[in-house]
Amino acid sequence: MSRRFCLAALTVWALTAATAWAEPPLKALIVDGQNNHNWRETTPVLKSQLEETGRFAVDVATSPPRGEDMSGFQPDFAAYDVVVLNYTDVGGGDRWPEATERALEEYVGGGGGLVSYHAAGSAFPHWDEYNKMIGIGGWGGRNERHGPYVYWEDGRVVRDDSPGPGGSHAGQHPFDVVIRQADHPITRGLPERIPHGPDELFARFRGPAENLTVLATAYSLPDRGGSGRHEPMLMTVQYGEGRVFQTMLGHGVPQLASPAFQVTFQRGTEWAATGKVTQPVPDDLPAAED
Repeated sequence: MSRRFCLAALTVWALTAATAWAEPPLKALIVDGQNNHNWRETTPVLKSQLEETGRFAVDVATSPPRGEDMSGFQPDFAAYDVVVLNYTDVGGGDRWPEATERALEEYVGGGGGLVSYHAAGSAFPHWDEYNKMIGIGGWGGRNERHGPYVYWEDGRVVRDDSPGPGGSHAGQHPFDVVIRQADHPITRGLPERIPHGPDELFARFRGPAENLTVLATAYSLPDRGGSGRHEPMLMTVQYGEGRVFQTMLGHGVPQLASPAFQVTFQRGTEWAATGKVTQPVPDDLPAAED
């Protein structure tokens, strides 16, 4: 047998083995249909960004329009490794049927993954278990009864029980996403500061904040209507046996084009699904200049 044939045979075997041993794609479900942001434009981008990693096969579940019968809206969460919420009832939308709410609780609590994307952080203020899932949220009548304000100050997370409404944002402007937990699978290997925006910079979020880890923050400029504090931008929550990733970034399609959004959304979704991140940090990911 010739050396050339042996090498060719070995190459074929290696390629075949690699294909056979490759992990099947993770199943992701994006839930949309009602939102005070433009879900019709953002959902296709979110879907594309997950699929381009090669790690995900993505389906979409779209609710009935506002005011229509929601009783049949019952996505099969259990069929997926991770659920991405591009949905909110705040600002005129509808709550889900009680059976659908319970199904999400059971799915995440039993070990499923959940991603709260941007406006989903304002969803379902009257649903106690959802508030626990996302850790902190804004608007929808949230106040001190929902839990403390959470922000970053003097090198640590502050939980502030001061009374007041939850949820605000400065006018859109560029800002740096500052990594606060560099050893987490989502943030490991990322630059310490990543430029982002212009985007809405959510502030004054509050909630139960149980089992909450703040991964990254951004400074909310007071001269733009902000809080004058470093506010959480990326967070994780352990809810039962499940993992939740919340990103405050990504108001619309222009903001989804930001590398800061893309890399953290892709990595955060994989972590929510599996508890680990296999995606390498892109070589061209920009770091903020001093």
